[in-house]
Amino acid sequence: MVSGLQFPKHIWIELGDAPEADSCDVIIEMEDGMMYTALFVTMPYLRRQMDLTFEMSRQMLDTPVVRYVALDAPHILVDSLDRETLEDVIDNLLAQDVFEGFFTQVTDEVDARTTSVSVGKRATTEIAAVVLSDVLVITGDQE
Repeated sequence: MVSGLQFPKHIWIELGDAPEADSCDVIIEMEDGMMYTALFVTMPYLRRQMDLTFEMSRQMLDTPVVRYVALDAPHILVDSLDRETLEDVIDNLLAQDVFEGFFTQVTDEVDARTTSVSVGKRATTEIAAVVLSDVLVITGDQE
């Protein structure tokens, strides 16, 4: 479990096309070497997703045209994607002992699946490696 004694060692934040960016991936390496990932989004992200489903439903026959968003993975909704806000949210989630409910643990297990809430979600190391190498631009606390 992350709570209590564990603190982030490194935080990698995806740099979008600011100021238009409405979402970003975040990967955290904890002091014990465990890695976690989460998606942070803003209200414009939700609006964009609703517009996309509206346009899709307009193109499908026999489908009611409706604006909605169905979130299939945890999203952390924030006012801003600036580093200070994201770090403050991470600190709050850790302090409230709910961090693992919103972040996905990265694991070496080949058959990593979502498990019970008490254990938390898991993703394979390959997924995090792709995010780190192809999606994220490392910022801030580099060694």
